[in-house]
Amino acid sequence: MSRHDDRLRVALLDASHGDTHTRRNFRRELDAELVEFDVTEGDRPAGFEFDGVVITGSRASVYWDEGWIDPLVDYVASAHDRGIPILGVCYGHQVLAAALDGRVESMGEYELGYREVTRVGDDDLFEGVPETLTAFMSHSDAVTQLPAGAELLAENDYGIHAFRRGRAWGVQFHPEYDRETATTLTKQKDLDEERIRSVLNGITAENYDAACRAKRLFDNFTQYARRVRAEATA
Repeated sequence: MSRHDDRLRVALLDASHGDTHTRRNFRRELDAELVEFDVTEGDRPAGFEFDGVVITGSRASVYWDEGWIDPLVDYVASAHDRGIPILGVCYGHQVLAAALDGRVESMGEYELGYREVTRVGDDDLFEGVPETLTAFMSHSDAVTQLPAGAELLAENDYGIHAFRRGRAWGVQFHPEYDRETATTLTKQKDLDEERIRSVLNGITAENYDAACRAKRLFDNFTQYARRVRAEATA
């Protein structure tokens, strides 16, 4: 079988409201044929013929009353029920938690910038990722209660940063970000100028290099999805 024929087919559920950085970042990091859907415009897959599903970040909150959110949550719940490997990032992490009957709430503050996260135990997604990892954060909501049967995988002083249930994972941080994305997003935040300046000063080559070690989880996810596909067709 050729490398092209062996390529994974992954649904990218883009909740970024058309952010120019989002698709570029995921196209770079995911070794797969991405079938992209702008879910904020009501564009969702008609079915589940994918090797994996990835849900992006968003400026929305999963508990907002907007017409595209509940159908997205329902689709993710159905994909999970079908055993499709799922990876939710930031907002996608929260969507996955909501889809599996966890709880997402406002923190009343922002976690923003390069910060550390501590892994809890071992897991396929984090193989080869440091026990204490650096990653860029940008969120004011958090998963405050894990879905029943979910396993905590990473946390910091702001709470839950990764979990797994079955073939689905959520990570609150942004392993896909490059320095350009981090800088642009930070400048858009309606926060105190001093705090914005402090975060911008932290977007250094050193911090980005450290954060790149967490990008390994994308390869781990696609390798896992490839194993699941192989087992299903064996």
